[in-house]
Amino acid sequence: MRIDRSVIRAYGAAVLVLVLSAVGFRVLVSQLNIFLMKEPVELRRPLDAIPTSLGRWQRVGSDTIYAETLLEELGTKRYLDRTYAIDGDASKGFIHLHIAYYTGTIDAVPHIPERCWAVGGLLLTRNSERTGLEIDRSGWSPHPEAEGYLVCRVTDEVTAEIETITMPEGDLDVTTIEFQDPKDPKRRQVGGYFFIANGRSVHNSYGVRQAAFNLTDRYAYYCKIQLTMSDRVDDPDGSLLGKFREGAGEFLGELVPHVMRCLPDWPEWEAKSAAATPSAQG
Repeated sequence: MRIDRSVIRAYGAAVLVLVLSAVGFRVLVSQLNIFLMKEPVELRRPLDAIPTSLGRWQRVGSDTIYAETLLEELGTKRYLDRTYAIDGDASKGFIHLHIAYYTGTIDAVPHIPERCWAVGGLLLTRNSERTGLEIDRSGWSPHPEAEGYLVCRVTDEVTAEIETITMPEGDLDVTTIEFQDPKDPKRRQVGGYFFIANGRSVHNSYGVRQAAFNLTDRYAYYCKIQLTMSDRVDDPDGSLLGKFREGAGEFLGELVPHVMRCLPDWPEWEAKSAAATPSAQG
């Protein structure tokens, strides 16, 4: 069977258009300093370097180590899963802490309680909502070099060395959600989570995409921080949210400076990225 020459010419023209479009797109992206694939940003310290004692909150038990199958589902090997209790006594109140760090990945946001707990058989009693917490910022002060950032002094529990740490931009609000155990109607489980993405605190996954996946950013990371509290309430219609807000606010005031000590210092990375990126007019 002979193919008409006009068909061959049309096919060749289409291929040529595709090739030129691909080349032109790459040139345009380069000229506009657009980064579709973000470069990874490594942790400064492993997450398990976070102290086991945070104010009056002390670790109980050992850190949870995930099996390989769970790591695949989590999507990262950089995580911390630990329980803290007041004075190390769970009967006085405890918080389960989960932190997961992501970099060099696509913009998929990890699991959140709204999806996971319902699958586990718990019943939703309150929809997710943005919740402000009373966090002690009395030790935070303006960054001496990076406008808009604050810093906090952190003492190393081993060396006693004092280090100045850059704190995240934005309000440390969390997304809270409450579930009920259908087998025990007075048992409540509250989750509160937020993200730190490219040096900024955001309360939901949409904020992560805006903060960490800007087309002009060369580097990107985000870190999920989730606190879980479980306890009984006085009646089946009661709520644990009030107790959670109080405990989580106190706990995060102690925790966040140590988390930021592990995460990249974003003003430094912004300066590094600016120095490494040629101007679009250059």
